Amino acid sequence: MQPRATARLLLIGDRLVNIERRSTDNPGRPPAPPTLLVWDWGVRVFHWALLAAVLLASGTGFLAPANWLNAHLIGGTAIVALLGFRLVWGWNGSTYARFASFALRAPRIVMHLREIASGRGAGEPGHNPVGAVMVYVLLALLGLISLTGLVVLGGVVKQGPLAGLTSYAVGRQWRGAHEALAIGLLVLIVGHLAGVVFESLRTGENLALAMLTGRKHVRAVPGVVPHRAHPGRAALLCAAIGLVALLGSVRLAALPGLGVPVLAPEPLYARECGSCHLAYPPSLASAASWTTVMAGLTDHFGENAELDAASAAQLRSWLVAHASETADTRVANLMRVADPASPQRITTTPGWRRVHGDVPESLFRAPKVGAKGACAACHEDAATARFDPQAIAVPKETNP
Repeated sequence: MQPRATARLLLIGDRLVNIERRSTDNPGRPPAPPTLLVWDWGVRVFHWALLAAVLLASGTGFLAPANWLNAHLIGGTAIVALLGFRLVWGWNGSTYARFASFALRAPRIVMHLREIASGRGAGEPGHNPVGAVMVYVLLALLGLISLTGLVVLGGVVKQGPLAGLTSYAVGRQWRGAHEALAIGLLVLIVGHLAGVVFESLRTGENLALAMLTGRKHVRAVPGVVPHRAHPGRAALLCAAIGLVALLGSVRLAALPGLGVPVLAPEPLYARECGSCHLAYPPSLASAASWTTVMAGLTDHFGENAELDAASAAQLRSWLVAHASETADTRVANLMRVADPASPQRITTTPGWRRVHGDVPESLFRAPKVGAKGACAACHEDAATARFDPQAIAVPKETNP
């Protein structure tokens, strides 16, 4: 016999021995069930895309500076779109993507908890009862976070579809709820991950891998009616819902922001005040503060800025008529309370100090800034009185 043929026979013999050895090492052990396609592409894309969107929204919301608001809004918008898709797919996806496959039934939830406590119970093709509860809670919580975020965006920042309908006070109230819900979401995510690890160890099924491949080592449950996915119908529904939402949002966003001042330029003010410094929008100070400023023009922060009586009266009337009491922006509400010791200074108000409390003094002394009152150095829209977070651009050279 040739050496090559002999080697082949030895290799086949070794394989037979290994097979026999495995069978005797585990006598009576049932073979592993074949893999079953449980999670279709819609569920898997939704799951991982939602994870990315939540990471972006939570990271920019908790950790990033204010001028990262656009990235936060991208994450939030993606979450809303994904929630809409999941609702549609919950009635148009395949068997275990449908909400009907993990309906909430109290007796089944109690039975599942007892099985876990006793160490009994095998893995299920779709969501187990506790997992189903977690899914519904997460979806509801994400919906509430999105809703409260829209209210905060409209009321506090004066942007988005609710800007023309929401006051600053309402936006402030809902901001606390938005932040609390976001923290609750992080807690639930930790609980979800712990549940995935626990269930993977309990059942021997790598659930994270299953959400990537879509397959699990389980058998189909008798009595469960299989359903095929309808991606075409789902796409049409998503397109219709998205179009209605987009048109409605654009229409609402076109409304003027509630309490956002829209002023025609005052030539006298721009000429007399803007020639020396930023012509501060009237909504940056209260009527009382502007009255104090106009009454002290002979000693205007160390300089004589006196005007003739008619011009002074004209400017005083215009400033008081458009003071912070007449606006409902975040800046107007922050600056409305003046410092009693220095009511004519914007930079001594409690609101200004609170917002700029973490800004180093070196920045204000830097050549590209020069003073605390140089709003336009960091706020590109300072002249419009909006002070949007996205318009914050701190100069890179901050050394004095």
